Amino acid sequence: MNAENMINNGCSQRDSAEHEGYAKAHRSFHSIWKERNSAQPELLEKILYKGNLNRAYKRVKANKGAPGIDGTTVEEIGAYLKENQQTIIARIYKGKYTPDAVRRVEIPKPDGGMRKLGIPTVKDRIFQQAITQELMPIYEPLFSDNSYGYRPGRSAKDAIKRIKEYAEQGYIHAVALDISKYFDTLNHEKLLNLLRKEVKDERVIQWIKRYLKSGVMENGVVMETEEGSPQGGNISPLLANIYLNEFDQEYEKRGVKFVRYADDIVLLAKSDRGAKRLLETSTKYLEGTLKLKVNQEKSREVSVFAIRNFKFLGFTLGKNRKGIYIRVHGKSWKKMKSKLKELSSRRSVQSIRPSLEKIRVFLRGWLNYYGIADMKKRIDDLNSWLYHRIRMCIWKQWKKPKTRKRNLMKLGIPEYFAHQAANSRKKHWYVSGMGAVNRALTKERLINSGFYDLATAYQSVHVNY
Repeated sequence: MNAENMINNGCSQRDSAEHEGYAKAHRSFHSIWKERNSAQPELLEKILYKGNLNRAYKRVKANKGAPGIDGTTVEEIGAYLKENQQTIIARIYKGKYTPDAVRRVEIPKPDGGMRKLGIPTVKDRIFQQAITQELMPIYEPLFSDNSYGYRPGRSAKDAIKRIKEYAEQGYIHAVALDISKYFDTLNHEKLLNLLRKEVKDERVIQWIKRYLKSGVMENGVVMETEEGSPQGGNISPLLANIYLNEFDQEYEKRGVKFVRYADDIVLLAKSDRGAKRLLETSTKYLEGTLKLKVNQEKSREVSVFAIRNFKFLGFTLGKNRKGIYIRVHGKSWKKMKSKLKELSSRRSVQSIRPSLEKIRVFLRGWLNYYGIADMKKRIDDLNSWLYHRIRMCIWKQWKKPKTRKRNLMKLGIPEYFAHQAANSRKKHWYVSGMGAVNRALTKERLINSGFYDLATAYQSVHVNY
């Protein structure tokens, strides 16, 4: 479907019926229309402008993602919008559009437990994206330079670099704040009032309110949402940043060094006493002023060099004679190696070239994120281990002694040594480390088969930092 046509036609059948709970809201909505501040009356029109909607449509389509409660997929949404969007837009202008409830899904957290996501319908994801695209230019200039999450041109790597810079200035005592279920506990009244400071078109405020109040479907039952902006919605990251921007501005006024990535906050001080004071005051502000809940068990003051206890976005800091450096946290390293073991297991490696491609894709992504860290020695060791692991997989695939001998000889190994290796009763790991196997399955041959040489790739990536 041509995205240009997506806004041209339609009549919405599934949106024709109103939820009973919105009847009163509709009446207030219409009165707001007449009383709204005229300083920004064009914002809703900008959001619903053809070009903006088409950009939103393309973005959502490119991101793909699972369907919402209506079952409509990203691939199917074009035909649906061609038929229905004009009527939906008309309903939005009249204040009568009711978003669908989000579909609740749970995914495991890296450190245990489950993270709750709310998946809106594809239709609502497009409209949320359209709102976000028009609000971002309003809020980006207002956001703190110490905020890095969900912002264009900023990344987790920039965030850990900023912490390193502060540590080099002597701010080595950190307060790592953990906000309990942040996205699920945003105070709606507080958030809407914050939005009103910059968004003067009340129609947009009320539309966003409806997304916040749209409800969550879990096990076939729709539950009302009195707080929170579920992770999974296109507008949620922006709303989350708007909410915590109050914290950012307050602590910048106080002259505190800090770094925030979404709801991951690190405050920095030059002394343990200063850090303890920051933990107390920040907890009071977050819970009192912003009506959030700080996890007391996970929030702590700690040295930025505490290998076990200081973890920020998968990174930590180290210190040696050359100075302070960024390192991969032990848990992140362990998780990566566990994944590599899975990808290079006998069960996974049925055919070597496709398996090497999966490993390459995974390591490229991992290195793109963690390549900023200083870890040459660990990368070299990991690379050698992975070469050995792949040789072991190939050795297992050859199975029979005669097959192993024949293949070794094809790869240039003299018959005596080929026979010795092929008929060894040692375990696969031991034999795949023998000279005959190493000389047959050289690095060059494995690379030509698709092996991703991690050491070479790391040198290439890390030089940029």
